Amino acid sequence: MLNNEELLSRITVNPKVMLGKATIRGMRITVEQILRALAGGVSEQELLEDYPELEKEDFHAVFAYVAELVEQEQVFPIGISA
Repeated sequence: MLNNEELLSRITVNPKVMLGKATIRGMRITVEQILRALAGGVSEQELLEDYPELEKEDFHAVFAYVAELVEQEQVFPIGISA
């Protein structure tokens, strides 16, 4: 299995590809597309069949990328008085 750094290297951002959205290995398949499909109930196996250029490790890369984004998220409490 790939380490986190190797997984994250599979996610690329290029302003000339898909308007600069995060993509998988520079292809025209975005992290967002994969996440939306998975959230909508499409299985990894179905995605691998629909996009034969994808590899199983790409799903791990998507999850690692999103985990990094969530880790960097900052939450600022807002005081609400009754």
